[in-house]
Amino acid sequence: MRVQCLYKTSSPLTPVRGVEFFQGTLDSTDEITSARVFDTTLRDGEQSPGTSFSYDDKRQIASILDEMGTHVIEAGFPVNSDAEFEAVRDIASSTSTTTCGLARVVDTDIEAALSSGVGMVHTFVSTSDVQIEDSMHATRAEVRERAVESVERVVETGTTCMFSPMDATRTDEEFLVDVIEAVTEAGVDWINVPDTCGVATPGRFRAMIEKVTAHTDARIDVHTHDDFGLATANALAGIEAGADQAQVSVNSIGERAGNAAYEEFVMAVESLYQTDTGIDTTRITELSAVVEEKSGMDTPSNKPVVGDNAFSHESGIHAAGVIENSDTFEPGVMTPEMVGAERRLVMGKHTGTHSVRERLHERGFDPTDEQVRAVTRRVKDYGAEKRHVTVNDLERFAQETDIDRQQEREGVRL
Repeated sequence: MRVQCLYKTSSPLTPVRGVEFFQGTLDSTDEITSARVFDTTLRDGEQSPGTSFSYDDKRQIASILDEMGTHVIEAGFPVNSDAEFEAVRDIASSTSTTTCGLARVVDTDIEAALSSGVGMVHTFVSTSDVQIEDSMHATRAEVRERAVESVERVVETGTTCMFSPMDATRTDEEFLVDVIEAVTEAGVDWINVPDTCGVATPGRFRAMIEKVTAHTDARIDVHTHDDFGLATANALAGIEAGADQAQVSVNSIGERAGNAAYEEFVMAVESLYQTDTGIDTTRITELSAVVEEKSGMDTPSNKPVVGDNAFSHESGIHAAGVIENSDTFEPGVMTPEMVGAERRLVMGKHTGTHSVRERLHERGFDPTDEQVRAVTRRVKDYGAEKRHVTVNDLERFAQETDIDRQQEREGVRL
């Protein structure tokens, strides 16, 4: 990663709720009118291989999610251990948002979740034949019975109940509908439709959510995995199809390739669909950094929204355009200020004269056009050798090119 020079816009940019960026082919922004955010960073996110959040880690991440306005925080799996139970219990008692605890369709799991004091219990059972037969070693009839009994147990306490038919996208459609209708009759509040193995495509997932919606009066939630890089797209397709809420994780961490990304989903709803989530998006970069540190999972530089390169520019054409107007080579409807980040102009092989001139002026130099071209050549050659072009390097190039400091030139004039 290159050492980067920061470039701040002259004034903070605000979300563009106008249509100027979407005239023509992208002029429709009425597909989504509302979208809730269910964060599973502390549960599914922690299931990333090698990741383990401490009690303090969970409390810190939950606190930020709560302050940002996240609608539901799935704090963990209460039955898993005493430490997990305590973390879930304490998060439930210290946050104002709805806290959720996960539970299999097993009595001990349900009781542990209820005892932790969460406002929502999320119970699940496999419904695909491959998982029923080779993971649970059960039958469809047993699965249906356990699902109904678990939902009834949660509902009778007055606690909000969410039910997930795990591996729904690989489940026989007739059986899936049968289970959904059964738990609906049992009084379930939410039905989560999980793409457990990440095999859905946006069009197919949309059709599936429409079908599920037709067979229940419960609210619909979606949980999508990123095995083919489609998790966020599938989550949005689910919302377009009528789902009320999407389960996401910060930096998209989670089982295997991870989940739909919190930051991608929120910013797509806010910026592309022009719909207010109620989330304080200016803390997204801060949240991402905390999760990166606590999870031990590095965020790729090219990660959308929160990666180091998300608002960085090196190419001469792009940098020149951004210096003139940031909307030229950025989405426009999403700015770094909106997510608590900063725009960066990076010095390297692809840097152009506009960027070099700006950087020199920032460092107090007053170069001529010829001097700017000379320094630009030095920057390009240095970057072509795969070396970092730092601010110190830039100042050295300027001094070796005999560029005056602005105050020195003013002194000569006086």
